Amino acid sequence: MFKHFFVFFNLVFCLFLNGQEVTSPKPKFNFDFELLKKEAPVGWTEYGSSNYTLSLDTLCVKNGRYAACIEYKTGETDYKAWGFIIPHSYLGRTITLSGYIKTENIAEGFAGLWLRIDPEVGYIDMSPQKIMGTSDWTKYEIKLSLNPSKTTQILVGGMLVGKGKMWFDDLRINIDGKEIENLSPFFQKEYPAHKDRTFDEESQLKHLPTDKTTIENLKVLGLIWGFLKYYHPSVAQGKYNWDYELFRILPRLLNTTTSTQRDSVLVKWIDTLGNISTKKAKSPKASLLKISPDLDWIKEYNLSTALSSSLSKIQHAHRSNRHYYVELHSNTSHPNFKNESPYENMSYPDVGFRLLSLYRYWNIIQYYFPYKNLIQEDWKNVLEEFIPKFINANNNAEYTLTTLELIGRVGDTHATILGNNRALNHFFGNNYAPLEVTFVENKPIITGFYPTKPQTEHQVVIGDVITHVNDKPIEDIILQKSKYTPASNTPTQLRDIAQNLLRSNDSIIHFRILRNKIPIDVKTKLFALKNIQISSKYYPKDTCFKYVDKGIAYLNNSTLKKGYLPRLIQEIKNSKGLIIDNRNYPTDFVLDDLCNFLMPTKRPFVKFTSGNILTPGLFTFSKPVSVGKKNKDFYKGKVVILINELSQSSSEFHAMAYRVAPMLSSLVPPLLLPMAMYQSFFYQVE
Repeated sequence: MFKHFFVFFNLVFCLFLNGQEVTSPKPKFNFDFELLKKEAPVGWTEYGSSNYTLSLDTLCVKNGRYAACIEYKTGETDYKAWGFIIPHSYLGRTITLSGYIKTENIAEGFAGLWLRIDPEVGYIDMSPQKIMGTSDWTKYEIKLSLNPSKTTQILVGGMLVGKGKMWFDDLRINIDGKEIENLSPFFQKEYPAHKDRTFDEESQLKHLPTDKTTIENLKVLGLIWGFLKYYHPSVAQGKYNWDYELFRILPRLLNTTTSTQRDSVLVKWIDTLGNISTKKAKSPKASLLKISPDLDWIKEYNLSTALSSSLSKIQHAHRSNRHYYVELHSNTSHPNFKNESPYENMSYPDVGFRLLSLYRYWNIIQYYFPYKNLIQEDWKNVLEEFIPKFINANNNAEYTLTTLELIGRVGDTHATILGNNRALNHFFGNNYAPLEVTFVENKPIITGFYPTKPQTEHQVVIGDVITHVNDKPIEDIILQKSKYTPASNTPTQLRDIAQNLLRSNDSIIHFRILRNKIPIDVKTKLFALKNIQISSKYYPKDTCFKYVDKGIAYLNNSTLKKGYLPRLIQEIKNSKGLIIDNRNYPTDFVLDDLCNFLMPTKRPFVKFTSGNILTPGLFTFSKPVSVGKKNKDFYKGKVVILINELSQSSSEFHAMAYRVAPMLSSLVPPLLLPMAMYQSFFYQVE
């Protein structure tokens, strides 16, 4: 469970390594929580459910002035963790994380330390030790094997799963017995791209015009800049800081007045990148091909013969499988975009960096998004549309919303801006109504109430239909919020709009409801997020198993554990029918064990796709993945799978496996994902 929330693409701290140690200042760590900024421990990030609180304790400490504290408060039990990212690798064979833990009334889970080495080098937590109950300060340690040449970052921290309260303090990290503070990070040799610091502070571009000719030129530049980034061998070898090459070519491009001049400038720029050799690439089997690279624009965009010829040559250049800016994880084939500077000090980037942000994201989708074929418009037109939007974003709020709008055009619920973003919180509202809203037949209905501190009385009842919020019709609100609500389909988009429908920066919100077809104006008090339990909607408390009728068994996928299945299978095997409720998110990966019961033999249910470093933009299918096993005692009753807009990600994946059961009666409603493949894409904007 705990591994899953690190799956997003971390563009912030990645370094590319290949085996050379260089001299550099030793980084400073905050393993004892003594270094604070705005009352928060510097370098520490939180993960997990809002049903827990994180704090620094000044009374219960092991050493120094502060200890980290994680406490379960209320609502569905889940997990909460604090993590510290070490954005480097270190030479050695073994890394050891040690620290002191104190616990109070830990139940239904465990407390412990955790250690992770990215990308996918190793992960360990203290779930096997099952630290529960109440205990005084005790020292613990966990270890992992190192692989310096494949490590981009190391993450450490403490975590609480279930109920109770834990403290941890005085963490230490040792590499082969030596404290990490006394060691120098292990870096790759410094590439020319890393040494180029010319534009670290600003792009030196003060203004970009938005006339028709300039926008067309910037569109062509965005296409070519991204194509060269992923296709040109010299860029792949780290010879150029490709962000800063954009700032070098832009002034020259802006000084052109005709397409002939523009193309001439671009040809000369490309020539400076160095000579290339060409090699005929192998074409994948037609049966394995999913997406071909979108490169027809090289011939179709009325580029000069010289420019088109130069780009075509680069398209067929001899390339290595190693790339300075991107690699594919060995197990999942997910792209890891490394050596991308986060420019974290630029809360509102200048116009050059705003354009860079657009180019970066647009080209990530262009070449490494496995669902690009499902984007329901020409992605190149989106680039042209958003160039003036990014240029004209006048402040951080506008820049953030423009970025979110761009992400929304991808049409993927997993693609969004993660984290506690101040601009988005202000836009949607920092305060929440304690009312659960669900869209039913495209109408927002009051379906429940969230616990609050302090408790509040309500003027509404379950079943009330919301028609206006602050005198604005619901239809207008949906239209406004839709472009800032990324989603794969309309039901999921309405699900997420529902969460933001009754938010405001005020302390009270007014809205109109229909009750028995009679309009009523009501109001409710709003609460800060820390005083309201809005996540409870997504963690049903229903039992994992029961009989809903004579001979009809019911399994709830959100509370079902692998350890329960042997006994439950004995209870279910002679039933007439089985309902598997997937209107939730699984807390355990029970897919294989349950499918072994449902299937008489192995059955294929999914194909994964892989991108390509040698041919960016190419996606091919893997061999089908199967579930089940040979089992003459497989389940003979009818199977029904329940899904709705809450069935996402792992829940969808489970449903895809269950649906190939031979006794499947129905899938309610029809699954909205194509069966051909399943692959999630995440993006983080700081």
